[in-house]
Amino acid sequence: MTPKSHHEKMNRPSLSRKRTIAITVGDVAGIGPEVSLRACEHYATNPDVELVLYGPKNAIQMVGDRLGLKHLGVTRDVGVVSCDKLKAGQPNAETGLASFEAVKTAIKETLSGKVDALVTGPIQKEAWHAAGVRYPGHTELLAAETDTSNYCMMLTSKEISCCLATIHIPLADVSKVLTQESIERAIGLAHQTLTQKLGRAARITVCALNPHAGENRRFSYGEEETIIKPAIENSRELGIEVSDPVPPDTAFTPAMRCKTDAYVCMYHDQGLIPLKALSFDDAVNVTLGLPIIRTSVDHGTALDLAWQGKANHQSMISAIEFALQSLQ
Repeated sequence: MTPKSHHEKMNRPSLSRKRTIAITVGDVAGIGPEVSLRACEHYATNPDVELVLYGPKNAIQMVGDRLGLKHLGVTRDVGVVSCDKLKAGQPNAETGLASFEAVKTAIKETLSGKVDALVTGPIQKEAWHAAGVRYPGHTELLAAETDTSNYCMMLTSKEISCCLATIHIPLADVSKVLTQESIERAIGLAHQTLTQKLGRAARITVCALNPHAGENRRFSYGEEETIIKPAIENSRELGIEVSDPVPPDTAFTPAMRCKTDAYVCMYHDQGLIPLKALSFDDAVNVTLGLPIIRTSVDHGTALDLAWQGKANHQSMISAIEFALQSLQ
């Protein structure tokens, strides 16, 4: 059963003026160029939306020619990639650096108002590392480039929305780095975003960290009592409708989803497993708390599908639509 709340206000927005959306194509050795170019085809006849692709123009053109995708629209040529060495499904330091430079440029131009919002395609994190990039991913780079400390990641679809209290860290370290502040931040940003989106007070369900919500410390080190519950109590004092810690194995049932607008999850896969099980093709990654609008596809580079014309571009369309809706 699908929660009604996630169908509210999900239609394409009515725009008061033409909007320009920056699309970073991601790592050109993956499916990013294809889904970006297919998005350009999708919006080619829409007079209210202009997509600007950020990435190495020669590589984008090469992939487009190979797939017969001619609707390039506007391309902001960023990064250098040697096409004679570029191979499908084989990212390297060169493709990693090009995707990194594209994201940095697009962030700056969104901040300056040259474009209205930023939508990011999938990067290959190993390629960033090979290029000497010190950021583990988009989210951390966005926070640094926009000088933002109060931010969190939300994954959202028509079926479910999940905000993460911790992001890209090893599972073994979650309990060490999880803080009351990080949970309160996720609750607050989820409440603010979904309340604005739905036009009513959002209902937040908080997942416990441990099996059976710790069962009075029998299955935990006391995280529910010392970290999660105090964050919930402080959030309630601010007038936010938020649950007690819910055992993760029952948090995502159809009945729970019917009375939840957003989940606050304690670690990455706690939120992404149910989200991708329910909405793999159309989920969107949104960074909350930034001074700019940033959405992203909720999938990786899919190197095994690169340049074959088989990539599903629905998540890119959903990310663009969410960005457009946020500009109302």
